[in-house]
Amino acid sequence: MKQLAKTKVTVRLRKAENQKEWYVYIESYPVEVSRKKTPQRIREYLNRTVTTVEWDKKRTARTDAEGIKSYKPRRNDNGIIMCRSESDREIMLYADAVRNIRQKEYDNTDLYSDAENLLTQQKEKAKEDFIKYIAAVAAKRHARSSKSIQITWERTREFLKSYSADSLMFSQIDSRMAEDFKLFLLSAPRGGGKKGTISRNTAATYFSIFKAALKQAFIDGYLTVDLSPKIKGIPEQESRREYLTIKELNTLVETPCEKDVLKRTALFSAFTGLRHSDIQKLRWKEISLEDGIAKLHFTQKKTKGVEYMPISQQAFQLCGEPRLSAQLVFEDLPDPSWISRPLKKWVESAGIKKNITFHCFRHTFATLQLSSGTDIYTVSKMLGHTNVKTTEIYAKVIDEKKNRASQAIQLESLKKRA
Repeated sequence: MKQLAKTKVTVRLRKAENQKEWYVYIESYPVEVSRKKTPQRIREYLNRTVTTVEWDKKRTARTDAEGIKSYKPRRNDNGIIMCRSESDREIMLYADAVRNIRQKEYDNTDLYSDAENLLTQQKEKAKEDFIKYIAAVAAKRHARSSKSIQITWERTREFLKSYSADSLMFSQIDSRMAEDFKLFLLSAPRGGGKKGTISRNTAATYFSIFKAALKQAFIDGYLTVDLSPKIKGIPEQESRREYLTIKELNTLVETPCEKDVLKRTALFSAFTGLRHSDIQKLRWKEISLEDGIAKLHFTQKKTKGVEYMPISQQAFQLCGEPRLSAQLVFEDLPDPSWISRPLKKWVESAGIKKNITFHCFRHTFATLQLSSGTDIYTVSKMLGHTNVKTTEIYAKVIDEKKNRASQAIQLESLKKRA
């Protein structure tokens, strides 16, 4: 038998035929019984009878064919049927004690059933694939995010598949597994046929996504323990932010480039600090002239932040002649994967030995702004950073330049004394 919701147990009486006595029994309703389609009443007779029941003349139980009425028994404040004789009162106290036991049994059955159902659900969820779950989370969270964010989540899934041979059940996830995956990422090979392993910072990014998925899995009930705060992430290494000097930028201006749009957009990035993704989608309706000053007003593709930023006259000149508002400012700008070769060729032709990527022009903007005395909060806002700590990386570059500059003046006579 299985208890249904709100099963109630009551002490009841049944009239004995041809005798002035009543059988005492316990009734439970509603109760679900195996192979029965509808809820049942369960009666348990206690092998006790009473004869001195007090009847409540204001509460009619039933009226027979001859019009004779029967009444419901009177109950005290505790719900116990009242009787006149001491022996009958003891029987009713006994019956109520049995009723109380049966009620607790049904109540506990309800609790056990809920616990069993929850345990069954958790066991079923534990058999599901965590890697497929990450795909669902990414689709829900980042349907409108930038392509780079979506690719990063997908790459995390690919590394998990490599680590676990294509599938990973939730039941297999614990702190030890997370630490093993961390070590796997720190020595994971680069993709696209490239040699070597992924950088420590790249591994840190993938592992942070893994932790974010664990957190969501706990919220969704797939994990019974919140592992995310218990697992330490991979500390990032400060990467070198390569940049160009004013002299090198001037050299690049004088150096021909096989793709004119690449040259103009790279220099535009150095003037404005915009990412390739934001320059690529920039349209003329997002540039306005106010009192002779050109201003950008656009939504950053990566952070979704709305930016309003004045740009210099030289940056505006790089945009070319204004066209229809819906047209792209820099038409035919290739994706990043298609500009690395012509960009490298252009930089080498200028005699610059640095390893320059398109993103380095954004670094150049930040470094030159700080070097010229622009405060870090203004630079942070112009770069569209959500946290000024991200901008502080460029400030460290300036400190290094100052340290080198402090050693630039050297006197031979003092060197001999040292």
